[in-house]
Order: sequence, then structure tokens, then C-alpha cells
Amino acid sequence: EFRRVLFRSYAYLTKANLQGADLSRANLKGANLRDADLSGAKLDGAELKFAVFNARTLLPLSREDAEKRGMVFEE
Repeated sequence: EFRRVLFRSYAYLTKANLQGADLSRANLKGANLRDADLSGAKLDGAELKFAVFNARTLLPLSREDAEKRGMVFEE
């Protein structure tokens, strides 16, 4: 179980399993989240600007909400 996880900017989290993780204080700016599983993760307060995700990334928010928070969808 993850608690108060703090990642540095530009984290490489491709295919990471972060289900249910508390990422509310995480700096995921520019992170590579392609194919990662963040289902059920707490992202309130997380820095997500320029974090890259794709169709296989499982997020606890919609694609539209992710893009509103500055995340970048990669085809």
C-alpha cells in the first residue's frame, strides 16, 4: 500500500500498478503513465501537468478530466 508517495517530476511509471494508491501529494508532472493502472488511486492535489497517458492507462478520472488537469493523451 502506498502512503504519501512523492515522486520526482518526469517519473517513469510505464506499466506501474498503483491501484488504490494515495497519490494526493505526488508530483507526477511530466510522468510517463502509459499502460499504468491507477484505478482507485487518490489524485486530489496531485501535480499532473504534462503527465502522459494512453488508451491502456487506467485512471480514476475521465479522459476529459485528465486533460483538464493538464495531462496529455497519446494516441
